[in-house]
Amino acid sequence: MQEEMKREIILDHYQNPRNRGLIEDSDYLKADTNNESCIDEIHLMVKITDDKIVDARFDGEACAICTSSTSIMVETLIGKTVEEAIQIYKNFNAMLNEEPYDKETLEQAFVYHDIYKQPNRKKCALLPWWGFEKIINQYKK
Repeated sequence: MQEEMKREIILDHYQNPRNRGLIEDSDYLKADTNNESCIDEIHLMVKITDDKIVDARFDGEACAICTSSTSIMVETLIGKTVEEAIQIYKNFNAMLNEEPYDKETLEQAFVYHDIYKQPNRKKCALLPWWGFEKIINQYKK
């Protein structure tokens, strides 16, 4: 993926985040994540019906990388089964940790493939995914 295209995708998701804004609905599982070393704080809610992610929303205050990563994550996971979403998360995490991963599963989340070069930004990109992991752990209880 070309650098300019990656920047455009990240900037678009930062300036026009998808599914931003929380709603009152007890059918959603919720998780909060924050980065103690900066302002990043994400509130995530995911609705799972029949083992499928039918909706996901978020809000919070965060930097461009964290906000765009959350928006891309939400857009990527909606419509996926829980198992597909878990595989996407595992591949995203592996990619950011410079481990073998399946690029095809990541869709737009691949724009962060070289974020490991900026170690202080890695946590920004991973923060929403950690919130998703919390939600999956709630779901599987």
